[in-house]
Amino acid sequence: MKALVTGATGFVGSHLVDALLRRGDDVTALVRSPGKAAGLAAQGVRLVSGDLDASDALADASRGQDLIYHVAGAVAARSEAAYMRANRDGTANLVAAAAAGGHPRLVLVSSGAAGGPSRRGVPARAGDPPSPVTMYGRSKLAAEDAVRAGSLPWVILRPPTVYGPRDRDNLIKVFRLVRSGTAPVFGDGSMELSAVYAPDLADALVAAGESDAALGHTYYVNHPETLTAAGMVRAVAATMGRSVRLIGIPEWAGRGLLRITGGAATLIGPTNQLKTSKSEKLIHESRNNTHSPRT
Repeated sequence: MKALVTGATGFVGSHLVDALLRRGDDVTALVRSPGKAAGLAAQGVRLVSGDLDASDALADASRGQDLIYHVAGAVAARSEAAYMRANRDGTANLVAAAAAGGHPRLVLVSSGAAGGPSRRGVPARAGDPPSPVTMYGRSKLAAEDAVRAGSLPWVILRPPTVYGPRDRDNLIKVFRLVRSGTAPVFGDGSMELSAVYAPDLADALVAAGESDAALGHTYYVNHPETLTAAGMVRAVAATMGRSVRLIGIPEWAGRGLLRITGGAATLIGPTNQLKTSKSEKLIHESRNNTHSPRT
């Protein structure tokens, strides 16, 4: 099987490449920095230098592929327009290039944020009307729409929080807080969460790419256990053999804090996720999902 992976040097993409290589697949990676991808080349992955705005690179990378796994995307940006350029427009560019050179199956790694949060005790289902509350979530939903509007056969997966080896941005922050001995949680920490282990997500992506029955469906992909924000922190503390003190942040204070940090990040940093809309995601009562398909 010939497979193209975008975002292959990232957290999820690297685990997906590992899973594909174990199967003996012929893997191509679209990479912005060939130097950063030297480890992939050493494993026999064909590298195509370029990004989601480079039409020639997209055409080269997608030509002759049986499967395309679109993992790349922006998780932090200065504005909603920047998110849309990366996630919606980049996805549309890839779909157009792949369709012009063949008819590969496309597996899109979206996000639970595209569906939006759910009510406590009522897990989100893929058939629910989407209601994203963040700029990131709206851009990922727009990317899904670009895939659905294209001519390629597709499957869309919406992972929640991803954890595991090579994590540099997700739960690693919780580990750092636990190491300090103190961790903030919004409210009483009872917000419900879903999570998935990165190698398991990679296996799910491979399965989605192989399944004819999955075509034309959208799935939440996560472990069946429901966590809480406080429970997740305590689980990390237990894993590290440390004690941690949880500090509850009231909703009004959380919103105000995120407004302040979002504004500061806009001024001093190249990208940020701590915009006002981020507070809606962080303090909502549930981000728990089920895996039922949506057509």
